[in-house]
Amino acid sequence: MEGFYILPFYFLIFTFITMRAVIQRVTQASCTVDGQVTGAIENGFLVLVGIEDADNDEDMKWLAQKLINLRVFSDDQGLMNKSIQEIGGNILLISQFTLLAQTKKGNRPSFIRAAKPEKAKPMYEAMATYLSRLLQKDIQQGIFGADMKIDLKNDGPVTIMMNTKDKENF
Repeated sequence: MEGFYILPFYFLIFTFITMRAVIQRVTQASCTVDGQVTGAIENGFLVLVGIEDADNDEDMKWLAQKLINLRVFSDDQGLMNKSIQEIGGNILLISQFTLLAQTKKGNRPSFIRAAKPEKAKPMYEAMATYLSRLLQKDIQQGIFGADMKIDLKNDGPVTIMMNTKDKENF
């Protein structure tokens, strides 16, 4: 009987701690805040990232490494065999706490899993810096916490979701 209660508890801890990302391969993407473009790219990834309180530098670095090495760009035969590094692609990084929404109860999403701005903003900025170092170019960004308008043109479309606490499946 004791094991019955412990197992669900550990399962909940495992599933509630995760940095999430939605990666979209795009031919172009931009972010506008108050009528001003804050970031724009051609040929690369639009990355929406949600950060939880339990996320750490290891999670951020794992996700950044996966992004840089994802082979979802076409080679000469039209197969998805090239990474963003190999094509000289760009990244538009957008912080999006709504990726962590819980919709189990009722119709109004709960965002309790999302990290508070004092935790999430530095991690978001660190991810942009780390990606920039890996790609050896500037990373375009939105403005953390702002009401952003995102325009994009999907390429494919290719859209991939990642979860840093489920690394074996990504």
